[in-house]
Amino acid sequence: MAWNILGTGTSQGVPVVGCRCAVCRSNDPRDQRLRCSAVVARQGFQVLIDTGPDLRQQLLRAQLDDIQAVLMTHEHQDHTAGLDELRAVNFQQGHTVPIYGTPPVLRRLRQQYAYIFENSGYPGLPQIELRELPMESFSLGPLEITPLPAWHGQLPVVGYRVGKVAYLTDVNRLPAATLAKLAGLEVLFLDALHRRPHHSHFHLDAAIEQAQAIGARRTYFLHISHHMGRHADVLKELPPGIELAWDGLALP
Repeated sequence: MAWNILGTGTSQGVPVVGCRCAVCRSNDPRDQRLRCSAVVARQGFQVLIDTGPDLRQQLLRAQLDDIQAVLMTHEHQDHTAGLDELRAVNFQQGHTVPIYGTPPVLRRLRQQYAYIFENSGYPGLPQIELRELPMESFSLGPLEITPLPAWHGQLPVVGYRVGKVAYLTDVNRLPAATLAKLAGLEVLFLDALHRRPHHSHFHLDAAIEQAQAIGARRTYFLHISHHMGRHADVLKELPPGIELAWDGLALP
């Protein structure tokens, strides 16, 4: 099983128009953060997590030409605005792409992309199929997916565990039942927006505390704002086993 982290940033990520901070002027590629998205794959079966507004650039950069399914974490625009880019998968690979999400997420997608669902016979539209996300473990091809309910402020969201890897973006609170599903992790991807407390995201200190409580062998922080600081500088402050993720991070 392999993971490819396509993006680790936020809409306040890098580059930011007009910003002259050290991060936005950095030449370190680890500071060039596109909006959060990831692919998990096994035996050639590739599942995308979220379809942010940078999806086309991310798929091209990672040389991904086929997606068998999409898992949505929540309905916010920075995680859904690239859905239309899946039409390229339809054109190249000739198959419909199923999209899994909670009922609120599916309702928002039907509203946001009404042109897809109200004109289903029109040639050239994205061929996607909305499916309600099972909240118990389920199989997608060779992958066993475990949904992880969490909270993004007052908004219910979903993370995912696949094997011994868990992916939790846009969270600031994890229910006890979800924490129980995180036992025995090898790798944890966890939200850490910036250094100041935030109403709907873990900030750096809270993310460190949560990561240490979960106890994965290695933790990577993501959904990183440019306010966090430069990648190289932040790494010097983090405890052993914890680091910032970066766009293009690949785990075999």
